[in-house]
Amino acid sequence: MAQWSTPADIVATVRKLWDSGALLAARLDRAELFPYAQRLRQPGAAEMGEQFEAVRTWIAALVGESRERKGYGYDLVWREINHRQLGRNSIPAAVSIPSEADALRMIGRGAEARRFDTLAGATLAAFPSLSPWVRAHPLALLEHGDGWAQVLAVLDWFVRHPRPGLYLRQLDIAGVDSKFIEARMGLLAELLDQVLPAEAVVAAALGSKQFEARFGLLSKPPMIRFRLLDPEHFIGGLSDLTVPVAQFASLQSRVERVFVTENEVNALAFPPVRSGMVVFGGGYGIDRLAQAEWLRNRELFYWGDIDTHGFAILDRLRMNLPHARSILMDEATLHAHRHLWGKEDPDKRFPAELTRLTLAEKTLFLALRDDCHVERLRLEQERIGYTWAADAIRAA
Repeated sequence: MAQWSTPADIVATVRKLWDSGALLAARLDRAELFPYAQRLRQPGAAEMGEQFEAVRTWIAALVGESRERKGYGYDLVWREINHRQLGRNSIPAAVSIPSEADALRMIGRGAEARRFDTLAGATLAAFPSLSPWVRAHPLALLEHGDGWAQVLAVLDWFVRHPRPGLYLRQLDIAGVDSKFIEARMGLLAELLDQVLPAEAVVAAALGSKQFEARFGLLSKPPMIRFRLLDPEHFIGGLSDLTVPVAQFASLQSRVERVFVTENEVNALAFPPVRSGMVVFGGGYGIDRLAQAEWLRNRELFYWGDIDTHGFAILDRLRMNLPHARSILMDEATLHAHRHLWGKEDPDKRFPAELTRLTLAEKTLFLALRDDCHVERLRLEQERIGYTWAADAIRAA
């Protein structure tokens, strides 16, 4: 009996119509989804003879939950069979759910369907262009129903103020704060794409982290942190500063030597260097340094981990600042610290070719990439002895 369709199976089928959005989409389109027919898994002739009482129980369960008994739900569609021993009998072969009202009552979604009507009506009255989106995502309206009026208010504001050039915090929308928008950036991006003209959207800015760029808002500027290593070059008595990239690019400093290092503690403990500065690198965020044209006229050194990832960052730095030199990324440093070797994260390994390395750097990179010493060899920069590092920096 377990394989025969049960009343719960029939309800589950209707619930799938709801969960897929098909039921609400049909409601929106006034499409003829009902009467909705479903075939039943039913006993065969052999089972009729062998499990006659079980079949009777199965039929009784279906009848008991039918519209005939409950006043709503499904109607049974019967078929007649002629059994050799039992004679003529009728068993349910299918069900028919006559109306949407029956279906909604079966799964207890009537109130939500009416709520959807209200939300969809308000949405399409304000933004007819959202009709395809509403049909494709009807359940999203219910999911966000408590804040849907605010969602529509945000859309209306952007339509009236395309590419506003403001910070999110500056948007003055009644009933809406910046946290509301931040929590729904994915949803709002989908909707704004539909209601705004193409020229108001930067198509290349994708994902919630690019929401501001996509829709013409100002975003938190990227920052660069640096330390001045010579008191003669302190700025207003300050040696450790964090500034927007644009300000770093226009920095008026007479320092002659600039070191870039990835590890924060290394940068904090960097030894004094006459006319020197150390910049906190930030991995592949190192591209930001390209905006600082003044770096092209300074001695520039890069100190990264001795692993494939570190050499990949060095290679990338040279794409914009080709005169950059590496420091403490050499065979002597690696082998002097053999007892401190570690393993590179396999997800961060760089398997491709690097074209901007010196011969010595490339030789070491290939040895690391091809596991010539040990598998996934890595020497993190902070594991290098301080005296060893300070001597190399002074000698650079």
